[in-house]
Amino acid sequence: MDGYKRIEHCIGSYIAEHYNNPIEIGVGHNFTAAECIASAGISCRCTDIKPQVPPDGIHFTQDDIFSPDIGQYRGADLLFSVRPAEEMVPPMKELALRLDCDLLVYHLGFECYGLGGELIDCGVILHRYYKRDTGSEKG
Repeated sequence: MDGYKRIEHCIGSYIAEHYNNPIEIGVGHNFTAAECIASAGISCRCTDIKPQVPPDGIHFTQDDIFSPDIGQYRGADLLFSVRPAEEMVPPMKELALRLDCDLLVYHLGFECYGLGGELIDCGVILHRYYKRDTGSEKG
């Protein structure tokens, strides 16, 4: 497995171990993390501003994080994004706050937003920009 896909597998494995209803924002054509989550028996939804054809077992909805359809995200315990543009982080944080769900972001290189949030090492570094008060992680 090359380094690029290793990142998504680390992210997907961590999410599958800690969350029950994740949604990936800005999936693009890279469904590897979602597939990893689904292979662990966890339903994973994905969104992107452009139409995408997801692999079997992955639910995809076209949506714009800058003007999200809140109904598409209801029930999520996690929003996550792999290599999003930095300007996507503030609306993702706002949506996570509205939904009261965690927000995890894997940035390209040494990028981060603001102070970078809580760092989580799952084989790669994730930034948790919002953590719900009631504890969304699996018990």
